[in-house]
Amino acid sequence: MLYDLAIGLYDIGVHLAAPFSRKPRKMMKGHWVVYELLRQQLEKDVRYIWFHAASLGEFEQGRPLIEKIRAKYPDYGILLTFFSPSGYEVRKNYRGADVVCYLPFDKPRNVKKFLDIVNPCMAFFIKYEFWKNYLDELHKRHIPVYSVSSIFRRGQIFFKWYGGTYRHVLRNFDHLFVQNERSKRYLSKIGINRVTVVGDTRFDRVLQIRQEAKDLPLVEAFKSNTFTLVAGSSWQPDEDLFIDYFNRHPEMKLIIAPHVIDENHLVEIIRKLKRPYVRYTRADEKNVLKADCLIIDCFGLLSSIYRYGEIAYIGGGFGVGIHNTLEAAVYGIPVIFGPKYQKFQEAVQLIESKGAFSIKSGEELNALLDKLLSDKDFLKTTGENAGHYVTDKAGATDKILSMINF
Repeated sequence: MLYDLAIGLYDIGVHLAAPFSRKPRKMMKGHWVVYELLRQQLEKDVRYIWFHAASLGEFEQGRPLIEKIRAKYPDYGILLTFFSPSGYEVRKNYRGADVVCYLPFDKPRNVKKFLDIVNPCMAFFIKYEFWKNYLDELHKRHIPVYSVSSIFRRGQIFFKWYGGTYRHVLRNFDHLFVQNERSKRYLSKIGINRVTVVGDTRFDRVLQIRQEAKDLPLVEAFKSNTFTLVAGSSWQPDEDLFIDYFNRHPEMKLIIAPHVIDENHLVEIIRKLKRPYVRYTRADEKNVLKADCLIIDCFGLLSSIYRYGEIAYIGGGFGVGIHNTLEAAVYGIPVIFGPKYQKFQEAVQLIESKGAFSIKSGEELNALLDKLLSDKDFLKTTGENAGHYVTDKAGATDKILSMINF
């Protein structure tokens, strides 16, 4: 009852916020049309495999599995649902799925209506998706459901004395494909044993991204065989540190892809620069050659841009937590980030593999960059460690597929 009340209150909150905020407004518009969209687009004689991702990051995590199933079992249809507008709005035209839509709020009436229309033959929930009413109803209907790339920690509600109801939710999964042995041990302690450690499908995805990386002639011309630091998903505290270093080291170039791309933030970055710069959307074959700093003021390029760097700095480590480190590490370059990384298993393991470094201050960053710029062997070895870490962790997608009955 408390769970249903919380979902109901969240639904009301989204409705109340919709007139004043774009994100809730987009979510509500998507929810209003979801059932009609499903009736129109689902084909009656097709068996659908349902994938659910909260947002864009979880979608990218599940994408290798979606695309391998698509290639290996073309007779099945693929339904992809999102909870967040930041996932749906970016991937609503994703060609790897037959139907893409929002997931209606986890209310019993919504759940039954959704499943009556879709009637999936199996379902995959990516990482942290544990919607109680959906999982209960899937279990009642004997529809196989799997958790993919999930990870469990001691502090989660499942392992608290008051978490009995939530522990029951986990029993609805036919199998949980988890990232590490620790997750398996925690689940075993609460009687959840249909568990296999397969690793994280994100490693398969970043290897796929590397293979599909775009050639960017303007970025290549900008680099021009010069030592380049690529700063991805940066925030103001990160920028204060690496821009200061860049300003004092004319032997290197800098590419900044800020996490927030708006004019105020871009102006803030430009004010800190003491060397020539150009914005990517305003770059051409001539002015890019005169710049020492390239500011990426558009989306969708960062995962390809890392290939042009000798070092990557990943932002967010002085705030809520670092962003995607694997997209950089896959290119075999050292990775640097701030102090708040402990909740990210891959960041911890990258440091343990000696392919990444965490810094707490400008002084630490300066010393580290001095060493990476001056010691070629150290730079090479560290980069190789980062690249090997990613390739050695690949293969989760194939392990999952080998255990599913189609």
